Amino acid sequence: MATKIYNSGKIQLIDGTTVYITPLKIKYLREFMDAFENVKDAKNDEEAISYLAECARITMQQYYPSIKTIEELEDSIDLPTIYQILDIAAGIKVNAKSEEPVKEQATNSGASWENLDLAKLESEIFLLGIWKDYEQLETSLSMPEMLITLEIKRELDYSEKKFLAAIQGVDLDKQSGKQNAWEDMKARVFSKGKATNANDIVALQGQNAQKAGFGIGMGLGYETVSD
Repeated sequence: MATKIYNSGKIQLIDGTTVYITPLKIKYLREFMDAFENVKDAKNDEEAISYLAECARITMQQYYPSIKTIEELEDSIDLPTIYQILDIAAGIKVNAKSEEPVKEQATNSGASWENLDLAKLESEIFLLGIWKDYEQLETSLSMPEMLITLEIKRELDYSEKKFLAAIQGVDLDKQSGKQNAWEDMKARVFSKGKATNANDIVALQGQNAQKAGFGIGMGLGYETVSD
């Protein structure tokens, strides 16, 4: 089976239009995550759903720009489809059939970038010279795309340094601190902030699961147990 960088899917609008959904580009993800903060402060499910609808409206800037307002969104998409969009766009998982409150479902599964130095990562990948400015970079890449591109870039840079060091009789594989830090950071991103390091079981999902050949959603599940 071919490895996927990210999950994608298709949704159908009420009028029958089919729309292809992928993870949000960084430009829209920034606005999405700002709006998602309101979900955490929702007083009840009704309020939480209204904030999630606003998050879904933001995603339409990327997926279907003709939908600009909440009213247009509600006329075009039903609630289960909104939940499907949120899942693919940013990993926000809400099961309409669950008895758990919507707010708890959304905030417990939602992506968290508080500990991610996005500016530093963007500065590093910008050095590839592909984009004319950061606006173009953020419009072009989603988080999974940026991370996999950075991973390959770092692997190539490391291979070159390893070769040059070997000529001098130095084994860089024994100095893997930076490599481990990078793997830990990727684990936190792909687990939506849940994994503490690359060895954490919740890191095995999404692109990491595809790369490993197994993981959460690929024959492996897990349960969070409160003390």
